[in-house]
Amino acid sequence: MPRSPLPGFRLALGLTLAYLGVIVLLPLAALVLETRGMGAARFIAVVTGDRALAAFRITVLAALAATALNAILGLALAWALVRYEFPGKRLLDALVDVPFALPTAVAGVALTALFAGNGWYGSVLEPLGVKVAYAPLGIVVAMAFTSLPFVVRSVQPVLQDLTGDYEEAAETLGAGPWRIFRSVLFPEIFPAFLAGCSLAFARSLGEFGAVIFIAGNQPFRTEIAALLVFIRLEEYDYQTAAAIATVLLAAAFLMLLVTNAIQLWRLRYGRPS
Repeated sequence: MPRSPLPGFRLALGLTLAYLGVIVLLPLAALVLETRGMGAARFIAVVTGDRALAAFRITVLAALAATALNAILGLALAWALVRYEFPGKRLLDALVDVPFALPTAVAGVALTALFAGNGWYGSVLEPLGVKVAYAPLGIVVAMAFTSLPFVVRSVQPVLQDLTGDYEEAAETLGAGPWRIFRSVLFPEIFPAFLAGCSLAFARSLGEFGAVIFIAGNQPFRTEIAALLVFIRLEEYDYQTAAAIATVLLAAAFLMLLVTNAIQLWRLRYGRPS
């Protein structure tokens, strides 16, 4: 066996686990432990309060809508970047990563300026009865903007690795373009597509900076759960903030667990042997 240029397995694994524990696991454990002093009754009362439930509902519904939008647009964008050549392709490919590099607060200010009543988009949409800024739709727009790259960058490498052999074989058997995509191509990219959508949904659940500028932050209408956590922290109510954040954390973990289970099932039973 050739000698690896990297450190030995035990050293590499130890450093990785130590880093993961300090950076990820300890903060999450501290968050969960903060709620232990509340007691089960108070915890349930906090997370099932009218304002908390409204914030959870707004957050989840907006995240689902943003993820559904990105599932369609992200897949289409990844397909165009891989399968077609056109002027400005490299620039468009680079622009996909802008939401990763752009501070979310800057994104929120930019989106608010565009969709406000006197903005470039808002001045056209609001006379048509479509209000985005300071409305629930603004939350969806902000979440979609910040989470789009997850879908594109998850699907794009898989599409690049697919050769045209499958498509040519299906075409010779009489399959049309839609059936080739539905029965041949999409099953191949489905695990990556599902992973990208899951990451986009998880990012949308926790989005804060971009949303608070465009949403208006009205309780029971445009107040998201992350903002409610921030408000409770400003009030020095750390346990209540931790309780609400723990629910978001549990939702994200549950979603990732279900996604991994679906991917595992598809790898084992979803393909012909």
